[in-house]
Amino acid sequence: MACFGGAQLSGFGRVSASRTVAVVIPSWNSLGLLPRCLGSLADQGVEVELMVVDNGSGDGSVAYLEREDVPHVSLPRNIGFAAAVNLGAARTEAAAVLALNADTVLEPGCLALLLDALAADPRLGGVQPRLLQLEGDVSTPLDPAAARLYSAGQALSADGRARELGAGEPQPPRLSAVHEVFGVCGAACLLRRQLFAELGGYDESYFAFYEDVDLNVRARIAGWRFAYVPAAVVWHLGNASWLAGFERPGADNARLVARNRLATQVKFMPLAAAPRIAAVEAGALARAAAQRRLRPTLAGKLAALRWLPRLLRERRRLRREGDPARARRWLGA
Repeated sequence: MACFGGAQLSGFGRVSASRTVAVVIPSWNSLGLLPRCLGSLADQGVEVELMVVDNGSGDGSVAYLEREDVPHVSLPRNIGFAAAVNLGAARTEAAAVLALNADTVLEPGCLALLLDALAADPRLGGVQPRLLQLEGDVSTPLDPAAARLYSAGQALSADGRARELGAGEPQPPRLSAVHEVFGVCGAACLLRRQLFAELGGYDESYFAFYEDVDLNVRARIAGWRFAYVPAAVVWHLGNASWLAGFERPGADNARLVARNRLATQVKFMPLAAAPRIAAVEAGALARAAAQRRLRPTLAGKLAALRWLPRLLRERRRLRREGDPARARRWLGA
C-alpha cells in the first residue's frame, strides 16, 4: 500500500472487473503537483489502476515516483500529452480510462460517480466531471460551492472552434444537472476503453492542445455520445506544467492551438463553412498581431496546411466509416 500526502491508496495495479478505473496521468516537471493529485485518488469508491507517464521531467519527479512506489513509465523526452495518454492507456487494462492532468485534485467519490454514469448508458463514450478552477496554494481550503467553473463540457462554435462551457463563470444553475454535451475536456474525462481502441486514442501528431476536441469530433462521427456529470467534482489549475516547462509557453501554445484547431476543422467541417472559417482565422491573425504572437500563430496555421493531404485522407475515411453530421449538429449549439 502506497501513501501520498497522508492518504493511503489501495488497488494500484490490481484489476478487479467492473469497478476498476485506469487513471492515466501524463506528467512533465510536475513534482510540486503530483503529491496532491495522487493523494486525491483515495476514497474514490472504485479500484484505481494507476499509470503515470513521465515525459522526460528534470525536476525530480521520477525519483519521487520511484520512492513512493507509484506505477509509472519514465520517458527520455517529452512526447506530448496525446502520446503520453495513449501510452498509459496501452499499459493498463480497465474498461474505463480516466485521462487526468497532473494539476488536478479529485473530490472524494468522483470516480465512482463517473463510472456509474458511464455504466448506465452503453451509448456514452465518455463522461466529464464538474471541473472547477483551482486557485491559491496547497493550504487554501477547497470550497466547491464558491469556486468558478473551469469546464462543464465542451461546445462548438458555428465555425468549428471549441470552448469550455461555463469557463470562468460562478457555476450557473443551467449547468447543475446531468446532460449531454458535445464532448469532454481532456484535463479530466472518463472514456470507455472501447471508444479509445476503436478511434486509436488521441491523435499523437497534435502533441498537445485540441487533441481532446479532435477525439470528441471523431467519436461523434462514429456514433458515440458524451455527458456532463456535475455531482463528480475535479479541481484544475490549468497549464501548470506547460508554463513551467517551456521557455516561451505562450508562443508554443499559440502555435499548437492554431495548427491543431485548423487540422480538426479540415477533418469534419462542411465545405460551405470555409468562408466563415477564413474570416475567423483572419481575425485570429489580427488579434495575434496585436498581442505580439503573430509569428507562432502563423507558423501553426502553415503547419496545418502542410498536413493537408493527410487531413483530407482522414476526412474521407471518417465520412466513409461514419457520419460527419453527428458532429456537425453540435455546431453553434
